[in-house]
Amino acid sequence: MHRRTFLGSAAAALGAASFGLPRLASAQASNKPVKPKRLAPGDTVALVAPANATFNSADLRIARESLEALGFKVKVGGHVLDRHGYMAGQDKDRAADINGFFADTSINAVLPLRGGWGSSRVLPYLDFDVIRRNPKVVLGYSDITALLLSIHAKTGLVTFHGPNGMGRWDEFSVDYFKRMLMQGEAITFENPHKLSDKNVLTQTENRIQTITGGRARGRLLGGNLTVLTTIIGSPYLPQWDGAIFFCEDVSEGYYRIDRMLTQLKLAGVLSKIKGFVFGTCSECSPGDDNFGALTFEEIFADHITPLGVPAWSGAMIGHGMPQWTLAEGIEVEADADAGTIRMLEPGVA
Repeated sequence: MHRRTFLGSAAAALGAASFGLPRLASAQASNKPVKPKRLAPGDTVALVAPANATFNSADLRIARESLEALGFKVKVGGHVLDRHGYMAGQDKDRAADINGFFADTSINAVLPLRGGWGSSRVLPYLDFDVIRRNPKVVLGYSDITALLLSIHAKTGLVTFHGPNGMGRWDEFSVDYFKRMLMQGEAITFENPHKLSDKNVLTQTENRIQTITGGRARGRLLGGNLTVLTTIIGSPYLPQWDGAIFFCEDVSEGYYRIDRMLTQLKLAGVLSKIKGFVFGTCSECSPGDDNFGALTFEEIFADHITPLGVPAWSGAMIGHGMPQWTLAEGIEVEADADAGTIRMLEPGVA
């Protein structure tokens, strides 16, 4: 189920009153990122459901078995199979599972089961003081972007953009998960260079396209474009100054991508970044009877090229595809000509 289906009423939840909510940490994260401890076989991973409901309990079993195959023990949040409409229970209950697992010293990582929509609604109920005192691996993508960026913004904790519990655990994605979170590598991310049966002369799949050449260094920050723009103007986003900004999306019309980049431009985000990396936009199109739509190349020419910063598209970041595990808040060097992101330090301690 696509994340955008549930974004129509997104802004309402962030206007909740603060009475009775956990005390929020400072909006300014420390300049020095807080790294969680690397994972090892035998560690315990907690499954939570901050967003969509899980309508088939077999999905939960598959996620558990996948993590056990990686050598982890698994605990499941008490509200994972709850349901409140399309979400996995009430906002406070979904947040309570996250808060409880951060406070639990036996837990080494917190992994959302799936995305969809709903993570932004739990942000006012998260106890960022508890999260700061108990740094752990947090991993996910799509709607989980709201958790990753808010936790980093409020606590300085390095969070990770990668597979959800029910995500793709293909060989490519598992390899990057292990290298980042278990082996503690400072990875250089690069698309695979493979020919295919359809064209043995030149690469046709997983190609990168340089928008503006060059190299730049900065903190890596980003995620799903729709989710990120939904919480602009809230206290749950990090500072973008000097960032290498990455984004991706799914099932969006081209005009929506144009609209969201316009929003980032008007909010002053794009003028602050040092580099831009776009992944993929799966199942995106100009829409029916929209022959005159801007293409992605034209949208990037309007919004990204004038920035004059190194920029490229086609990174292994997106929906329905093998994906990298990226460290939010870690210093990297982006090379827009080569299409690489080089970590300047590991993401875990």
